Amino acid sequence: MSGYNHTISIGNLTRDPELRYTPQGVPVCSATLAINYRWKAEDGTQKDEVTFLDCVAFNRRAEVINEYARKGSLIMLAGRLKQDNWEDKQTGAKRSKIKMIVESFQFLGGKPGGAESGDGAPSAPRPATASAPDPAGGHGHAAEDDDVPF
Repeated sequence: MSGYNHTISIGNLTRDPELRYTPQGVPVCSATLAINYRWKAEDGTQKDEVTFLDCVAFNRRAEVINEYARKGSLIMLAGRLKQDNWEDKQTGAKRSKIKMIVESFQFLGGKPGGAESGDGAPSAPRPATASAPDPAGGHGHAAEDDDVPF
């Protein structure tokens, strides 16, 4: 049986997304998602835990996230986990890091500084979701491609 690698996370961006291009001209957007988890401890106190997840999006997804998301934006990201391995140049120790390759996303909060954030300024329209195949092997489809019977 083959494995299944899919994750969905909701959180806030810790910084503005960073858009770069590969030598072949493929857009690549990097961002870090802060995922908050709150629970009640045995003594009745509330405990908080934050997990930081590095995320990478490609192609049109990268461009849309870069254009509309900002530090603090609430966003849902879905994709697959990928482990990067390298050797530390100074110590020679083996290092690794897990990141999410974004296959689809959805903006959940209002535009920072827009009407939905409470300051009275109008917010610009933006796409709710975006998805397309990426060079890292993701498989996605745009919501507009689905035949919905209603």
